Amino acid sequence: MFKNKTLLITGGTGSLGNAVLRSFLESDIGEIRIFSRDEKKQDDMRSKYRSDKLKFYVGDVREFSSINSAMKGVDYVYHAAALKQVPSCEFFPGEAVRTNVLGTENVLTSAVDAGVSKVICLSTDKAVYPVNAMGMSKALMEKTALAKTRSAGNTTICVTRYGNVMCSRGSVIPLFIKQMRERTPLTITDPNMTRFMMSLENSVELVVFALSQGSPGDIFIQKAPAVTIRTLAEALFEIFDFPVDIHEIGTRHGEKLFESLLTREELANADDMGNYYRVPFDSRDLNYGNYIGRGQSAVSVTDDYTSHNTHRLTKDEMKEMLLSLDYIQRSLSGQDTEAY
Repeated sequence: MFKNKTLLITGGTGSLGNAVLRSFLESDIGEIRIFSRDEKKQDDMRSKYRSDKLKFYVGDVREFSSINSAMKGVDYVYHAAALKQVPSCEFFPGEAVRTNVLGTENVLTSAVDAGVSKVICLSTDKAVYPVNAMGMSKALMEKTALAKTRSAGNTTICVTRYGNVMCSRGSVIPLFIKQMRERTPLTITDPNMTRFMMSLENSVELVVFALSQGSPGDIFIQKAPAVTIRTLAEALFEIFDFPVDIHEIGTRHGEKLFESLLTREELANADDMGNYYRVPFDSRDLNYGNYIGRGQSAVSVTDDYTSHNTHRLTKDEMKEMLLSLDYIQRSLSGQDTEAY
């Protein structure tokens, strides 16, 4: 389905954008367009990959005209452009709304107008029962995508929802490794805090699955194990043999003890597809009169899908997962360890 097609990646210089690019670069796809506002990272990518398939567009999803010019002739869109640092969004929520919500609306409007075949929007577990501005803006991004589905014509819009992507820029594993090498205490918020663990490769698999299997308005969630922050730190101690003190700093702005990937309301309607959950589009309209007399008892007996009730990784399981990562292998061999 990708042969000689054109893929546009918004936020293409970010961690997931890079991962999707590397996956598709070796395929028979015709062209990959990288859209972002970071010209330096674009130039780094241009020098690194040196591929005729790659085309670069400097722009911002906040500006409809810039995304619209990059959208012409595109077959597929992976929309990863976002503000996603929890503290930044917490102090500048308006900026999160402008990028994550209004920017998404610009991307979707442009894609529909251009007759794009499929758009995959990147979301996060923080959009489920959000307690911080980043999660709230991502939850509204999802609602924007689903609302646009109703008027998208031949354009299929889907959402992929992720847990923590290991070793991505700004994530905790590169921070812990840096602190160990500097022999400074590891700053842990709450040792019992749990987070879903996914690799960059897992995230790309979810994108490809959504592109190939998605119907309008689908939300796709990849099943993932979770780990406590204490177990993650102990696994890293043993891998790198850099024992240092742990300094518990307490929960930061906008953090939760555990994350959720699916609400009980979504799980009551979700399709279990093996490695994935699919939440189908709710096609009901504003004519609520048809639904007043009919409820859904399954919601009352279903649990949310959270990092507290999914498979909990042991220290050895966490070590095995970490050692499978290219970032960890490069770190162990002393190579460049800049996070993707």
